[in-house]
Amino acid sequence: MSDFTLTKDAEGIATITWDVKGKSMNVLSLEGWDDLDACVTDALEDEAVKGIVITSGKDSFAGGMDLNVIAKMKASAGDDPAAGLFEGLMRSHAILRKIERAGMDPKTLKGGKPVACVLPGTALGIGFEIPLACHRIFAADNPKAKIGLPEIMVGIFPGMGGTTRLARKLGAMGASPFLLEGKLSDPKKAKAAGLIDEVSDDPVADARAWVLAAKDADIVKPWDQKGYKMPGGAPYHPAGFMTFVGASAMVNGKTQGAFPAAKALLSAVYEGALVPFDTALKIEARWFTHVLMNPSSEAMIRSLFISKEALEKGANRPDVPDQKVAKLGVLGAGMMGAGIAYVAANAGIEVVLIDRDRAAADKGKSHAEGILDKGVSRKKVTPEKKDEVLGRIAATTDLDALKGCDLIVEAVFEDMGVKAEMTKAVEAIVGDDCIFATNTSTLPITELAKASVRPEQFIGIHFFSPVDKMLLVEIIKGKETGERAVAKALDFVRQIRKTPIVVNDARFFYANRCIIPYINEGIRMVAEGVSPALVENAAKMLGFPLGPMQLVDETSIDLGVKIAKATRAAMGDAYPDGAVDEVLFAFADAGRLGRKSNAGFYDYDDKGKRQGLWAELGTRYPLAEDQPDLHDVQNRLMFAQVLEAVRALEDGVLEDIREGDVGAILGWGFAPWSGGPFSWLDIVGADWATETCDALAATHGPRFATPDLLRRMASDGATFYGERAVKAA
Repeated sequence: MSDFTLTKDAEGIATITWDVKGKSMNVLSLEGWDDLDACVTDALEDEAVKGIVITSGKDSFAGGMDLNVIAKMKASAGDDPAAGLFEGLMRSHAILRKIERAGMDPKTLKGGKPVACVLPGTALGIGFEIPLACHRIFAADNPKAKIGLPEIMVGIFPGMGGTTRLARKLGAMGASPFLLEGKLSDPKKAKAAGLIDEVSDDPVADARAWVLAAKDADIVKPWDQKGYKMPGGAPYHPAGFMTFVGASAMVNGKTQGAFPAAKALLSAVYEGALVPFDTALKIEARWFTHVLMNPSSEAMIRSLFISKEALEKGANRPDVPDQKVAKLGVLGAGMMGAGIAYVAANAGIEVVLIDRDRAAADKGKSHAEGILDKGVSRKKVTPEKKDEVLGRIAATTDLDALKGCDLIVEAVFEDMGVKAEMTKAVEAIVGDDCIFATNTSTLPITELAKASVRPEQFIGIHFFSPVDKMLLVEIIKGKETGERAVAKALDFVRQIRKTPIVVNDARFFYANRCIIPYINEGIRMVAEGVSPALVENAAKMLGFPLGPMQLVDETSIDLGVKIAKATRAAMGDAYPDGAVDEVLFAFADAGRLGRKSNAGFYDYDDKGKRQGLWAELGTRYPLAEDQPDLHDVQNRLMFAQVLEAVRALEDGVLEDIREGDVGAILGWGFAPWSGGPFSWLDIVGADWATETCDALAATHGPRFATPDLLRRMASDGATFYGERAVKAA
């Protein structure tokens, strides 16, 4: 069955309707291109047709290209994939150019048929690139609709003409937030920005009226007219020159050169602005091919879309009946507990928020009110919605209010005794079917479960701070945790629209197991005399949002000290991070606890704004005369994390490499361009990784020892993904 269907009426209007069967939102497939081409060709060649309206059979227009197709484009492009990709892209450009030219005489620009596009709702990616090729875009007055080009967020850029058309429509500066940041707009904001032409209560009727009234001049795009000048100036124009200088600085400042798609997009806009439109489309296609040939794009699409979506849909969910949460109990109304209460109430779940005294409980509820008030001030939340969400949170000190809860999330002080006490008290009140979850980042779930009379219903749920903004939730199975508890945790996380990963119980679980070595390696280098600025910038040039010292400032140095003391007590003589402790403990003793004390590895002003690295760092830890090579610093920072991810897989903490990759990116911002630690190892190759680890271990010690799994992969030529993927777990 065709994704696009064509109907013609007595007024001479051909309506092309996009409606992919079995999908809640339209996505474009390779077959869909052929369907669209056939419909457009039929309408243009029919003399009885005066004009065309392209619309959707759904309440949205389209969610974009099927990213599963994009992920496989390189593999299916033949023996010469670059040539195959380029040819395929140019065929797609030809279809959109056919819509844009609409049968007009190429010399006189007369005789074409007007083409209007109607957007009943959301239009993203190719779902907006097709409208950009039409002559007029009408959108329904639907404030929930999102319009834009978010491709940069998954490691590619708009490669079906969207980059070239939007840059020529708005100018490089005007187009930059929509191309380089993937900014999305509701219809009214899209019209104000110049993305679309009309917002209408009846867009189909208005589009039909426009088609019947349109003249030749109404359908010629500005870039096809003689004397066209790019808004804001082309690169050789004085104003345009400064625009492109600024854009280049902005892109490199934000990405540090780590994200290939951003640089390729800017190159396509810059080079395309120097040539006629059709040549610019070829340049865009070449740069898009360049990005698709880069393994980064494949890795980002796989982790940030395909794997993430699979996990959110319950890829590793046990086969037990639905476990959606009806009533949630949250123990502890501090920042974590308050954040959990808010996201649950915002998702429609009734919440009982418990704390020791009423003032603390009320303060926890006021945290939700503060978030909602910001939403109201930004017109993203209505006052009615705010009241509705707050009405679902009952703040109290009475444990009896937990009766009827089907899930408890305990978020009290990180102390085994305190948590055990709360577990016993609450289990005596709630029903036998209630699942008990503890929110902890470090304490072992199996040990905590010993306080429970129903250990099979006891599980760990590790939220990341701030809860309302962080997308990842780590679910931890204790040795006795049952399948229903896992399903309950997964269904709850999906209810609150977060991305879950499920791991087995072990010290630091998965995320902190990898984050802590990253922080420690950065601190260790500073103690060795490596320039702190070199360490921080090396991390950012790898694509990490925060360098290790900025990260420990944000999470607080005293927390690092607490974790270090607990780890040392547990490991005894095997504890490997004494050199790091000397630095951390000295900072804590001096009251430099990070951002929360306005003093840490960085200095801060009175308002808590970071000012720069602490000036006395160089005095406390004098710089070595010979500074290491940038790549040596980067390898230490990268492998400190990646090796722990591999060991977590070897140890059975991780059961699915998809969870390892998605969790790393969403949990602590692991180099998103790489697709995550396992994808990164596939990009660099097990051979190179093994050789590099051996060299690092020889110089810096056994923490860089090559895991057996990685050495076997190097020997066998295996990868984590793809045709040669190992069954690593």
